[in-house]
Amino acid sequence: MTPGEATILDGRAGEPRLLVRRVASSGPSVIYVHGATFPSALSVAYRFHGHSWMDDLHRRGFDVWAFDFAGYGGSDRPAYFARSPAGRQPGGRAPWARQQLGRVVAHVLAVTGGARVSLIAHSWGTLVAGLYAATRPGNVDRLVLFGPIARRDVAGDRAAHVPGWRLVSIADQLSRFVEDVPSGHPPVLIEPELASWGPAYLATDPGSAARTPPAVQVPGGPVADIADAWAGRMVYDPARIQAPTLVVRGAWDRVSDDADAAWLMDRLGGRIKLDRKLPKGTHLMHLETGRVALFETAGRFLAGETNP
Repeated sequence: MTPGEATILDGRAGEPRLLVRRVASSGPSVIYVHGATFPSALSVAYRFHGHSWMDDLHRRGFDVWAFDFAGYGGSDRPAYFARSPAGRQPGGRAPWARQQLGRVVAHVLAVTGGARVSLIAHSWGTLVAGLYAATRPGNVDRLVLFGPIARRDVAGDRAAHVPGWRLVSIADQLSRFVEDVPSGHPPVLIEPELASWGPAYLATDPGSAARTPPAVQVPGGPVADIADAWAGRMVYDPARIQAPTLVVRGAWDRVSDDADAAWLMDRLGGRIKLDRKLPKGTHLMHLETGRVALFETAGRFLAGETNP
């Protein structure tokens, strides 16, 4: 179900072990950075009808990498997962996740002998990738921000009420996946009921079956990071990003809408920056029937497209 070779990246004392996937080639290296609730095996590496986004990138000649943040998939579970989530600071915030991404980038550069990598990031992962690209510009060749989180000015401080961790069931995922599809429109999820994806998602957490309903435990930090961004507190400054950047999202995406894309495009510091809005897609377009357009748009950009 998931392509490529999977290895464990060991850390120094106090650092979590991280699962890293690769579909190898001699071409330029691309690393995928996943979002808030499901790991690389259920996103870039998940095969619908025998084909994944990793497969598509490999077919285009890229050396393709993906990994799981601590608390997800095949990477270490943080110690705070064993404690009650109430009254605790949300774990897995973007600055800590950025350190993990930095370790993966260093590993890829060491293995390949390359000087730079390109990044594809989704949703909350765009905050982590944006923070990395802003602070280590020399390591990033090109940056794809898929369904990116941008600054908004929502009143209140919802981040203060986010627990240390949370549980996400298949029903939670399905509700979130379909909520932005216009009423009366046929389903766009490739698996409208998540018949295979759902059980595979639960299998990423060994403890999921012991919960009622079965659910996956994930860090609370990503929700807090997004709440901060929407309250006007972005974790990174887009002006510090110098790499050519693609902002891409589905036309029905309410997590990353036209105003969000415009905010980023106005502030990105690089000379090359492209904005692409794709039809009939939501925030989860990589799991939808329109994913071919997403793959093509990202693939062309990573191969060198610069047309505005």
